[in-house]
Amino acid sequence: MIGNMTNHSASQRLHERLGDLITATKPGDRLPSEPYLARELGVSRSTLREAMRTFETQGMIRRKQGSGTYVTQHSQVIESGLEVLESIVRLAERIGLQVSMGKHTIENRTATAEEAEALQLDQDSKVLSLGRVIVAEGRPVAYLIDVLPESILHPSDMDEQFSGSVLDLLISKGIPALMSSRCEISAVLASPEVARALGIQSRDVLLFFKAYLFDDSGHIVDYSFSYFIPGVFRFHVVRKIGR
Repeated sequence: MIGNMTNHSASQRLHERLGDLITATKPGDRLPSEPYLARELGVSRSTLREAMRTFETQGMIRRKQGSGTYVTQHSQVIESGLEVLESIVRLAERIGLQVSMGKHTIENRTATAEEAEALQLDQDSKVLSLGRVIVAEGRPVAYLIDVLPESILHPSDMDEQFSGSVLDLLISKGIPALMSSRCEISAVLASPEVARALGIQSRDVLLFFKAYLFDDSGHIVDYSFSYFIPGVFRFHVVRKIGR
């Protein structure tokens, strides 16, 4: 018991000292290196990283791959209930935050076994895969991947007006008629691919949505993966009391 109290007290002091350092650093400036901070604070680098994840989740700092850790500008939070499906573009518009599409890829290819199963397609079916970074206030905030049957969306549908939202594009097309979405939500560690896209460190914690979009006939028309930077997004659910 005493040992646990001691560990808690040490962790609290570490967070307080890190918080003081972050507050005293100008937004946009880089913090000292992890080896230096670990020595100054008298902790291991792994302990320091765990403590820094807390501030990263709060959106107070941002780690850039191969560059260091920076204190962030105060950013607006994109908040949404999960009862209604809306795109990041629409959510951002509601709070007056401008977002844009950053680096993106559009690929016509054969579906993987997982994609074919998720989309209820035959093996060797063709799909359109779209991967893109969403940027807000000059920095990446989300990395989105959508995989759709070739019959639903074609690269020619990606014109200059495409903002990065497949949902908005499908709604504007009107075909197929969309009905509902099922979403699985978890926290994941960033893979090297996702970390590069978002300019963060591998194994940083991200909010992760895996979703299936259904048309009015119950067919799955979109299989998507969304990675969100914590601290920029806040999601909630309004729940009724069970009787």
